Amino acid sequence: MEAQVTIDDFKKLDIRVGKIISAEDFPQARKPTYKLKIDFGPEIGVKKSCAQITVNYSKEQLLGRLVLGVVNFPPRQMGPEVSETLTLGVDGENGVVLIQPERNVEVGKKLY
Repeated sequence: MEAQVTIDDFKKLDIRVGKIISAEDFPQARKPTYKLKIDFGPEIGVKKSCAQITVNYSKEQLLGRLVLGVVNFPPRQMGPEVSETLTLGVDGENGVVLIQPERNVEVGKKLY
C-alpha cells in the first residue's frame, strides 16, 4: 500500500486549468513527445510542458484544448527543453489521455 497523504499535502499542489496555445514535435525526446505552451491565465501566465501524448492527439487536436496542470513543481530538464508544468493525464488503453474539465471553465481556475 502506498503512503497516505493528508489534505494539507494535497493543498500544497497548485493545479490549474490551462489552454494549450501551441504544440510542436519534440524529436530530441527519447519517447514520442510534444512540446506544449499552455496559458494558465494572468496570474500564472504561459508555461511550457513536455507531454508524451502523441498516440492519442495530433498537434491540431491539442490547440485550444483545456487541460489541468500542476503549476508549482520546479522546472524539469527534458533533454534540451525545460518542462515548467506537469500536464495531467492517465494511462489509457492506447497511451496517455489528458485530464480536462467537462465544461468550459475560465483559464487559471484552481482545482479543489
